[in-house]
Amino acid sequence: MNEELAKNYRAILRGVGEDPEREGLMDTPKRAAKAMQYLCHGYQQSLEQIVNGALFESDNDEMVIVRDIELYSLCEHHLLPFIGKAHVAYIPTGKVLGLSKVARIVDMFARRLQIQENLTRQIADGIAQVTDATGVAVVIEAKHMCMMMRGVEKQNSVMSTSVMLGAFRESYNTRQEFLQLIRG
Repeated sequence: MNEELAKNYRAILRGVGEDPEREGLMDTPKRAAKAMQYLCHGYQQSLEQIVNGALFESDNDEMVIVRDIELYSLCEHHLLPFIGKAHVAYIPTGKVLGLSKVARIVDMFARRLQIQENLTRQIADGIAQVTDATGVAVVIEAKHMCMMMRGVEKQNSVMSTSVMLGAFRESYNTRQEFLQLIRG
């Protein structure tokens, strides 16, 4: 646990008018520091570590889709969570990625301070880099606590973002197939 981070959380508690020495808050700075380190552990990871050689020879050149990958991230503007799901597809060119690696790539980028638009792009670019696919598509749907708990306080709003690369950008039919399949 990072002592400097805990010290800063202690200062935040004082800053909002709390007493960090009261019984319920005595260990909160340490717990909050540990939680923040966990929530941002994507900074300590790389694509190479995540994939770890899990690319497998395959003659498949049809779309591979992993739907409903839950994700948890923190918005870089307010440090509040956004929670949702990612749908990821790629069209392989001789190699397929181990199934769990797709979800781990989503997690690696989500566990960084983010905006959803950039997160979507980072996942797509990462999958493209690792697989050398002819196309990659990523759609993320998420609820943002910064919109729900503060500001406009809209409880039912969902933000959707998409990035289409290669065949998904170039071919209307490929893109439509993907979008139909993720609607389930």
